[in-house]
This record gives sequence, C-alpha cells and structure tokens, in this order.
Amino acid sequence: MRKSLLYSLAVAAIALAGCSDATTGGGSGAGSGQLTVAGTYPIESLDPHGAQGGGTGTQLASREIYSRLVGPGNDGKLKGDLATEWKPNADATEWTFTLRSGVRFSDGKPVTANDVAASFKRFMDLKGTNTANFTGYTMTATSDTQVVMKTTKPDAAVPGKLATFYVIPAGVAPDDTAFFQKPVGSGPFTVDSFTPSQTLALVPNAQYYGGAPKVSKVTIKKMPELAARLTALRTGEADVVWGIPDDQLGELQSDSKLTVQTVPSTAVFTMWFNSSTPALKDAKVRRALWQAVDFETIIKQLYPQTGSLSDAPVSPITLGYVKQQPIGYDPDAAKAALTAAGFDFSKKLRLQFANAEFRQFNQAVVSDLQKIGVQVDLLEKEQAVFTKDLLALNWDINFQQLSNPTFDAANTLGRLYPCAAKRNGYCNPELDQLLSKAGSSPDEAERTRLYGEASQIIWQDAVGMFPMAVKYAYAWNNRLQGFSPDPNGLPDFATAQVNGS
Repeated sequence: MRKSLLYSLAVAAIALAGCSDATTGGGSGAGSGQLTVAGTYPIESLDPHGAQGGGTGTQLASREIYSRLVGPGNDGKLKGDLATEWKPNADATEWTFTLRSGVRFSDGKPVTANDVAASFKRFMDLKGTNTANFTGYTMTATSDTQVVMKTTKPDAAVPGKLATFYVIPAGVAPDDTAFFQKPVGSGPFTVDSFTPSQTLALVPNAQYYGGAPKVSKVTIKKMPELAARLTALRTGEADVVWGIPDDQLGELQSDSKLTVQTVPSTAVFTMWFNSSTPALKDAKVRRALWQAVDFETIIKQLYPQTGSLSDAPVSPITLGYVKQQPIGYDPDAAKAALTAAGFDFSKKLRLQFANAEFRQFNQAVVSDLQKIGVQVDLLEKEQAVFTKDLLALNWDINFQQLSNPTFDAANTLGRLYPCAAKRNGYCNPELDQLLSKAGSSPDEAERTRLYGEASQIIWQDAVGMFPMAVKYAYAWNNRLQGFSPDPNGLPDFATAQVNGS
C-alpha cells in the first residue's frame, strides 16, 4: 500500500564530482579511485544535531560520517543500521531498539546504547529543525544492547522519523565545535579535512561494520555555479552531478561518456504564506494569491522533464499522499477576490528563498503577482540567514524545496503544520486532531486516509502554495560504478567504485 520509493529535507540537491583515471588526464583523483563532489549547497557544519543539521549539505555529510538506528533504503522501505530489530508496545507509546553487535566508532571504541541515548538527548537539547518530530519524547539505554524510546502519545511513525537522527559518541557538549572539525562517527567514511562552506574531504572508515568503501577519497567542494559544475562533469574533473536544470539535460544525454537518469523524488516546491501577517490572515487572500500565478506554464517552461504540477502538499511517493483538486490559474478572479477581501495593494510582500538555482522560478512567481498589482520584494538569502529568518517568521512568503527523508507524511504534515510547530503562522485545531490520529494509527491505509483529510484542509486553506512535484536529474561519468541515484538528493557513496581503481 505504501507508495514510497525511498528514504528525508531540507530543502534540495547537491552535486557530486570528481574522479579520473590515469588515462584521462582528468582531475585530482587520477588513477587513485578518488571522487570530487562539486556541491550546489554548502556544508556549513558537520554537527547533525545542531541548527544546520536539517540542511541539505549537512544531511549529505552526515549520511557518510555517522550511523542511524534505522533509515529507508532506495525503495523507501526501512532498513536497520545500528538497530537490527525495533518493535513497539501495544499502543505504540514505547519503542524498543536492539543494537547490532560489534559496531565501532572510527576511533575503535564500541558503539553502545549509552552513546545512542546520549546522542538523542543532545539532539533534543539543541532543538534542531527535526526535533519537532519528537517533542517530549525520551530515549533510555536499558542495557548495553537496547534503547527504549518513550513517546508522549501513540506514534506509529517513530522508526521512519529516526531517519534524520544520527549517533555520535556520548559526552560531546552542545557547543563543542572542535569535535566537528574531525568528528568521530560509525559511518562508512571519516573526515580527512573540513573547511566550512568550502570543502569536506572524506576517507574510508576502516572500522565500518559494513566494510570500508572502495573509493580512496571523496572530496566535496562547494561549486554553486551551474556552468562550473557541468564543465567539471564534461572534462572528467567531476564524476557525478545532480539537480541539473532541464535545459542542460539534452546535451548531457548526447554524451556517450555519461549516464543520465531522472528519478521521482520526495520533494515538493512549497511556498508557505505567513498566516500571522495581517495581510495574509484570510484564507481567501491566500487562495487568491495562489490563483494569480500560472504555475503550469512556469513549470512547462523551466522544468519540462523534472517537474510536474503538484496535486498535494506531499509527493506521490510519500506515505500519506492523497490527490487534491487543482487550484486553477485565473488572474482576474484572483484580483477580484483580493479587492473584495480589502487587500492592501500598496504594501509589499516579502518572498524569501535561498540558493541561486531557484531564482528564475521565484522571479516568474513575482512577475505573475505583479501583473495583478501585488507588489513583492524578492529576497535571496544565504542559507544560514534564510534558516534563521524562516524559524523567526521573518517573511511573508517562504519558498523551499521540501524533501522528506522519511518517506512518511508524519515528517512533513505531522511535524510542520500543527499549531505547536509555529512554522507558518497557521493554526487549526481540527487539523491538529487529524494529524494526531494519523500519526498514532498503525494501519497504513488508515493513516493515508487521515493524512488525505489533513491535506485537504491545508490545500483548501492555502496554508501555502504547492506548485511542483520534483524529479531529480543525475548525470555521472561512466567510470563510476555502483552509484545509485537517491530521490532525496542524498546519495550514499559507500558502494561507489571508480572503474579500474
């Protein structure tokens, strides 16, 4: 019944690069099995629990350096990582996780239940963006090989939610920045060097329980300019890139040295309205603004291969997806509705976003709104500033590419839309009740029905605009073997190998 394809956020796509063999005269990995990752998004921190823990760059790095209790595979089904077994009590208010034996951190010390419990406490104390999944929850080491999570209410989605929780050694202080320059983890790689927002170099972890990766080094470099990333791919300096715009796919597809693949993702372009802003309190106003933008045409022009008009707040491969009635483009009706609602056309709305790849899309949205007299300040922000302002509700319209690493609507609808979340200024007790019931039901069909009812409220009240369901386009050099495109833009390099290395 589950429509998932794979494991989610944070919003988006990082590009990966670089290995050459000795016969190509290519990049720094010549003949050595090295990869160079040319990233769209900066890795500002290696702390998986902190404020940047939910960011795309940090999530990508965390998957390589640390381990989780459980996480979805490429098919969306949960797999054990540190945990080999997980089971709830009768009402799903208590979950017991049995740990894999013999797992060690990269410094050789064993991974214990105490490390897991201490990591969860640190994760919650730092109040990162993903902790809203676990408000009031506790985790206790009940033996050397078991941890127990106690919830404040029945929660059938606990294992999936833990896809964004990573384990580090006990005793790391909340403000210990030095530890995260070369952190100790139990994932497939360790950190060779790290310069925040610039470069992360990874080498195989000889202690990894799954066996050390076959590549000798992975170097992730921030390379935000698309032209530079694609040039690196074509010259062999980069081995894999993703988040490729549609207008570049044709040329890449004609290159016999490359493999190009587009995969459905868990991501949806999401444009929340700040319902606490006086101008946007009225659902009629929010719906009219949505009606004023010709998203179908914008998508056809900018994303003919990697986008489709969204019909729900979550993607079709997410547990809880239920199709909604489309919001039709009608600028005349939109302007009339705004006028009838007393909308002040003289005041500007603040539309914030991060990352240059979304600039053209947001410019098109602003252009359509201006056609009916709605004035908008388009604010492109650095990721750290964007995140700070997002949480402070310092915006009127907020654009994000929201992915879902858990493949479960509990992580998006259940986490972001209750009154207590305070993420978009919207509060509806009826919605809260539906989300609570959906999260507690052990029956997937029942959960999907309830999330569908919740989606209808979110959709009809225009808590945001939900323009586009996203596909990720990947291209990689044929030298790269064992690489699997990830629907969340967070591929795992542990099984990758450079041909001939």
